[in-house]
Amino acid sequence: MIVIRNARILGGEPRDILIANGLISEIGAGLGGDTVIEADGLIALPGLVDLHTHLREPGREDAETVETGTRAAAMGGFTAVHAMANTSPVADTAGVVEQVWRRGQEAGHCDVHPVGAVTSGLEGKHLAELGAMADSQARVRVFSDDGKCVSDAVLMRRALEYVKAFDGVVAQHAQEPRLTEGAQLNEGEVSGRLGLTGWPAVAEEAIIARDCLLAAHVGSRLHVCHVSTAGSVEIIRWAKSKGWNVTAEVTPHHLLLTDSCAEASPVGPYNPIYKVNPPLRTQEDVTALREALADGTIDCVATDHAPHPVEDKETEWAAAAMGMIGLETALSVVQEAMVETGLLDWAGVADRMSVRPARIGRLSGQGLPLEVGAPANITLYDPAVRTPVDPTAMVSRSRNTPYEGLTLPGRVVATILRGRPTVLDGKLV
Repeated sequence: MIVIRNARILGGEPRDILIANGLISEIGAGLGGDTVIEADGLIALPGLVDLHTHLREPGREDAETVETGTRAAAMGGFTAVHAMANTSPVADTAGVVEQVWRRGQEAGHCDVHPVGAVTSGLEGKHLAELGAMADSQARVRVFSDDGKCVSDAVLMRRALEYVKAFDGVVAQHAQEPRLTEGAQLNEGEVSGRLGLTGWPAVAEEAIIARDCLLAAHVGSRLHVCHVSTAGSVEIIRWAKSKGWNVTAEVTPHHLLLTDSCAEASPVGPYNPIYKVNPPLRTQEDVTALREALADGTIDCVATDHAPHPVEDKETEWAAAAMGMIGLETALSVVQEAMVETGLLDWAGVADRMSVRPARIGRLSGQGLPLEVGAPANITLYDPAVRTPVDPTAMVSRSRNTPYEGLTLPGRVVATILRGRPTVLDGKLV
C-alpha cells in the first residue's frame, strides 16, 4: 500500500490518500502505508489525459518512439495519451493501431490510445477501416487525419455518419488547403514585415463552420483540433449554443505564444522553432482562446506534442518542419496562462486536462475524481517552484521546445498510473 501524505486535492486542504490494489482505498488524515510519498504543498490532480500526441512510431523513430514519448508524457503528469495517426505506415488499419496499442502496453509509462485515420493513407479520397479499428483490441474511438484536413465535405459527412455506430468522434484538423497553399505564418502585420506567405484565420474558421453544420445535420460528434483564432471560438460558441455535439481543444503554445515570436526570438527573426500548424496567432487571439477555455467553450487542453529531429527544425524557415514538443511543459504553461491569470483554479485545470479529454475519448478508467474506489491515476504537482526550461534535460527524443530559456512555474513531482508510480521526485521510475 502507498500513502500520499498531505496532498492538496484540487488545491484544497491537505489530506492523506491511501492506495491499495491500484485503487484509492481511503482519504483522510494520519493514514499509514508500506510506502509513504510526502506531498506537503503539492497539488493532487487526476492523471492528465492528452487527446493529441504524436509518438511518431512506426516510421519516424528518429524523432520519437512510443517508449520515449510515453516517458515524456509521464514526466508531464499524463497517465493517458492519444497517439495520432500520421505515422508511416499510417494508422488506418486495425493492424497498425493494434501495433501502437501493444507498444504502449509494453512501455507501461502511460496508457496509449491510438487515433485512427479518417481516410486511407491520409489522402482524403476514401474512408479508412473505421469499423475494423473500432472493433480492434485498441478499441479506437477517435479518428483524425491530423496534419491534413478532411477537406471534402461529402467524405467528412460520411465519416461523421459512420462513427455514430460505435459512439466515435471525428477530430478535424481545420485547414482549408486552397487558402493555405505555401502558407508560412499567421496572415498579419508580422508575416508582412517578414515577407512570409500569410496563413489566414478564415482558412480555419471556414472548415469549423462547415463541419459544425455537418455534425448537426447527421447528429454526430465533432471534435475540433488545436483551435487558434478568435473567430473559431465564436463559431464553436455558436454551435454549442445550438446544443450541437461539438467539442474543441487548444494547445498550450496557442495559450502563451504569439506570431511576434517569429520576429523577436532570442536568436533573432525567422527562428523555425516557432513554426507550427496552425500558426501562432495574435495577442487578441490568445486572449480569446484563454477566455474560451475558462468559460468552457473550448473543452480541453491538448498538447499536439510534435517531435522533430534537429535537422528538420534547424534549417531555413520555409524548409523547416512544423511542430513543437509539449508533453513535459504543458501543465506549467497552463499554470502560467490560466491559473496565475485567475482564469482557472486547480479544479478547472483538472477538468480541462483530465476529465473532459477522457470523456471526449471515451476512456472509462481515466479522468475520474480522486475519491475512494477510483483508479489511482494521480499527478502530484508543485506549483510554487519556477524553473528555466532546459531542452537537454527533457526525456523526449526530440528537443524542439519553444520555451527554451523561459522560466515557467511548477514541476510534476510524481505521476501514478493505477497505483504504480511512473515518476517519483521528478524522476522516471
